[in-house]
Amino acid sequence: MSDRRFYVICQNIRSLFNVGAIFRTADCFGVDKIFLTGITGCPPRKEISKVALGAETWIAWEYHRQAARLIKKLKAEGVRIVALEQVRGKSVDLNKWRPRFPLAIILGYEPKGLPAKLLALADQVVEIPMFGKKESLNVGVAFGIAANKIAHKI
Repeated sequence: MSDRRFYVICQNIRSLFNVGAIFRTADCFGVDKIFLTGITGCPPRKEISKVALGAETWIAWEYHRQAARLIKKLKAEGVRIVALEQVRGKSVDLNKWRPRFPLAIILGYEPKGLPAKLLALADQVVEIPMFGKKESLNVGVAFGIAANKIAHKI
């Protein structure tokens, strides 16, 4: 039987409401664990609970101050690291991408995205194609789109 673990790494997600949305979405799509890193807020917080609707109480989670250390540890355990980010010439269209497990998807700070240091640690970078004037989505919405794709491959 293959290892189908599915993790999420939240790097410097400032909005506690977005953190709550990620917990709720993680529950919907079968995420095994959420890793909260950097300045990402941790439960229990009323703002997280308001949106997570309780999911923060049953989805496994851990806090790690340094995302790079966590990523290196996960990679040593055989977890494939996938960054959800737009990187010209490097990122793969989410619709053409084939997830391989076990995997951890990294979500980043909305205004600036993921730092180059973390992108360099990723095994792959995937992006959601944009067709409108805006160049990005809310991190919670982007995670929902990616999680749906991943969950249907588990």
